[in-house]
Amino acid sequence: MQNVTILGSTGTIGQQTLDVIALHANEYKVYALSANSNVDALLKQCIQFKPEIAVLLDDKAAQTLRTQLKSRDIKTEVISGMSGLEQVSSDAQVDIVMAAIVGAAGLQPAMAAAHAGKRILLANKETLVMAGSLFMQAVKTGGATLLPIDSEHNAIFQVMPPESTNDLVGRGIKKIILTASGGPFRKYSQEKLSTVTPELALKHPNWVMGAKITIDSATLMNKGLEVIEAHWLFNAKPSQIKVVVHPQSIIHSMVEYIDGSILAQLGNPDMRTPIAYALGYPKRIESGVASLNLLEIAKLEFEAPDTKRFPCLQLAYDALQLDGTAPAILNAVNEVAVAAFLNKQIHFLDIASMISKALDSIKSTSVTSLEQLIEVDSEARRFARDSLMKNSTRQALAV
Repeated sequence: MQNVTILGSTGTIGQQTLDVIALHANEYKVYALSANSNVDALLKQCIQFKPEIAVLLDDKAAQTLRTQLKSRDIKTEVISGMSGLEQVSSDAQVDIVMAAIVGAAGLQPAMAAAHAGKRILLANKETLVMAGSLFMQAVKTGGATLLPIDSEHNAIFQVMPPESTNDLVGRGIKKIILTASGGPFRKYSQEKLSTVTPELALKHPNWVMGAKITIDSATLMNKGLEVIEAHWLFNAKPSQIKVVVHPQSIIHSMVEYIDGSILAQLGNPDMRTPIAYALGYPKRIESGVASLNLLEIAKLEFEAPDTKRFPCLQLAYDALQLDGTAPAILNAVNEVAVAAFLNKQIHFLDIASMISKALDSIKSTSVTSLEQLIEVDSEARRFARDSLMKNSTRQALAV
């Protein structure tokens, strides 16, 4: 029986992790669950899975959950704040940590899990985007096991040879190929993209995901963040990472070898597959996902991404080339911009414009510490919010 902490249990990945665990109740026990402030959803999960600990970032929400659990005679201990997340990520009783908190808030608990030598199922992109060098070093020194949950990186991990060396060429690999669905606006003209609404952008053609990741998929920033992740996970140079648009989302990613072979991992677009793979690794366990019927799929299409209409992908490559704190700046401004778009404060195309302006305006420096990255994240967010305020003022003056 392995004890599992799920960071971000009320989100899409967290819920799907619980779905897989429910299929294997004799092998995995939910030790801790966490959420930001969603008391109702976390209460339902606590009633079903009865974890030892539940964590809410919000103190008032934690007190509400504590009261509701007590009235139902459920013994789950309720704690709060970032310190609570770090506690359940590093607790000696925990074997596996599912790191599924969206955004920069997931960085510190993921680092705590790495330092504590846990098996980390990493679904939080921002951990590697913001702090790739620091996190990978923490994984190494802490003796942690790192397994990627993003369907693309999980696919790459599955079709790579055993790690005999940290050099891709030394392992016979020429290139990593990340597939992208292209999002809901793949065939939109530049003019039509300027009219995109949040309601339209939230309708992903293939995947069921949270709002922020769905918008990132529509702008191709999601793929850009995955390029940066792949750089750290597989020690790949930017030139060794290629993105290919594959609208069916059946091939989740590929590895091209120096002998001309390309190995791919295929499956239905369902995150329970990579979750089950990482939970059970190195053995395969049931995920609850239906088998892929190739005869129904009939054909698989591929095309090059258009970085003129979707500049966020190129901006991510640019940030990776700049190195240092540039990816953290990119990530922070993107989070603010996506939230502003969802709140209808800016237009769809303004997301990339805000990020580009920030990368040009905020100097990238070498990464020295987690504290430095947290400050850089704050600085970039202030810059983005100032830009939003100036934009609002200009719009008001125009009226």
